[in-house]
Order: sequence, then C-alpha cells, then structure tokens
Amino acid sequence: MSMYAEYAATQVRGNEIARISDAVCTEDTFRLHLNGTQLAQIIASPDQLQELGAGFVICEGLAHEVAEVRVSGHDVLVYAQTDAKIDYELRSSGCIGIRGMPPAVQSALAIDPQQVFQVIGQIESDVWKRTGGVHCSVLFQNGELLVSSSDIGRHNTLDKIVGFAVLHHVDLSTCVVGCTGRQPAGMISKLAHAGIPIVVSKAATTDAGILLAERSNVTLIGFARGDRFTVYSHPERIRGLS
Repeated sequence: MSMYAEYAATQVRGNEIARISDAVCTEDTFRLHLNGTQLAQIIASPDQLQELGAGFVICEGLAHEVAEVRVSGHDVLVYAQTDAKIDYELRSSGCIGIRGMPPAVQSALAIDPQQVFQVIGQIESDVWKRTGGVHCSVLFQNGELLVSSSDIGRHNTLDKIVGFAVLHHVDLSTCVVGCTGRQPAGMISKLAHAGIPIVVSKAATTDAGILLAERSNVTLIGFARGDRFTVYSHPERIRGLS
C-alpha cells in the first residue's frame, strides 16, 4: 500500500490558474487485536503496520514485551503477555488509551546540545516533503539514526518507532526521539511507558505535557528550530545547561 496517491487539482498562484497532479497522503483504518481480542481501530498511514501494533501495546502500557505481530489485511494481530485492563475510547485522530500514571523513566542518558540539532535535522521525511500531510518521528541511539516513521497521526509515528525498537531488541532507555508534532500529555505518556528519556519536537507542548514530563522523568524539548530549542523538564540530561 502506498503512502500517497496522485490527484488532479486546480492550483491558483496569484493571477495564474493551472491544472496539476498533486501528491496526497493516504489513510486507512486498521483493527488492532491483542491476544485474539480486538483492542482498537486506528486511523493510520498504511505502512510499518507490525511496528504500529507492537509500539501501540508498549506505549499504552499494556505489556513490557511483545512476542509476535502479524498483519492480515486490515487486521494487526499482536501477541504479548499482559494482565492490564483494556479500556479505550476511539477518536478521529486515532486511538488513545485511558490509563493511569506511567512509571518514571530510568535512564542515565545525557546528550550535548549539538545532538538536539542533529535529531531535528533528520526529522523531515520524503513523504512529508512530497505531500506536506504527515507527521514524522525519528529514533536515535548513540548519535545514529535507527528508524524514521511517517504517518497522518503523530501518535502513530511514535508507536511505529517504538515498535521497531521492541521488535529489534533496542534498549529504549538509551534513545532520543525526535517528532514534528505537539507534545501534550498523551504523547508524554507514550514516551514514559516506553521508557524513552528524551524527546525533541519542532512544535509546542501543553501545560499538562510539561507536568507529566516532570513527574515521569522525561526531558521534554520543544520549538527545536534553526539554532534554538526550549527545554521544559529535566534539563540535566542536556550537558552544559545545569
């Protein structure tokens, strides 16, 4: 399944009118199952579906490990040991778990300010450049880009990179996430459940996002653009700031 499709459109630029073929990002609805029970319907871009399933289960705090993920058509089948109570509501932007306070992240990771700019410099995907209609998240470890994910939903991009890490046995406590989207409490909760210590975003956060990041021991960085960034919680992980 392609991440985008070409559509005929009419473009207006000043006094000029032209017929064009425009690249538009695609979306679809997928049913996510956990241990044989349908867990949610997720509106997402149609790629990295195994990663999406694995990461969703981890980021929502339903399991600590994933045994297997299979994709059959529009069904994403995840198998994991869990004793969590499943309680979800569906929203137009995707599926967000209704769960308690995530655990505090345990990590000794510290990075230089230059690494913040390195992360944000890798955050624009080819699909975004072509369509302008997706979010992107990236996962870095030891200064190396491990994976990049694009999706119409910012939550989904985070689930996908976490799913990649889980399926490839990457220690998330040593990783930094970069993201194009806002960082409200729902995003911080996913990061904390996954055990990720640092997130760098091009966008804003919210008051609830900052409070949850402080409580869950996540270093939250926003407005990382050009030569600037703003650290809202746990600046001790950025060398030279304390």
